[in-house]
Amino acid sequence: MSDRKKILIIDDDPDIIEAVTTVLTAHGFEASAATNGKEGIESVAKVKPDLVLCDMMMETVDAGSKVAQEIKKKNKHLPVYLLSSIGAATMQNVEIEKLGFSGVFQKPITPDHLVKTIKKELHIK
Repeated sequence: MSDRKKILIIDDDPDIIEAVTTVLTAHGFEASAATNGKEGIESVAKVKPDLVLCDMMMETVDAGSKVAQEIKKKNKHLPVYLLSSIGAATMQNVEIEKLGFSGVFQKPITPDHLVKTIKKELHIK
């Protein structure tokens, strides 16, 4: 049985999923992915991730916030991070916590920042 931390990536862009998965697995995380909001919500129950990375614009412009809010209903303490090209603009205009997010990663993501932030959130040295 693995003690690696599980990260769920919810994004409709296969290139983002591949890139983020590569970075995470290279740093010892177990990564899984969902390509839409419905699949993402279902994957939380199956995968039981330690942290979720969720795109904002999938099926609809604000699908990510709806997914985050739905995840938080059943998993109040599960960190859900916004993964989006509009992350910085969203942070300036909205309190992201009210959308269900614990933080924001702006696309394109800097691998070092991604890993450092996840480790900090999950209390990994």
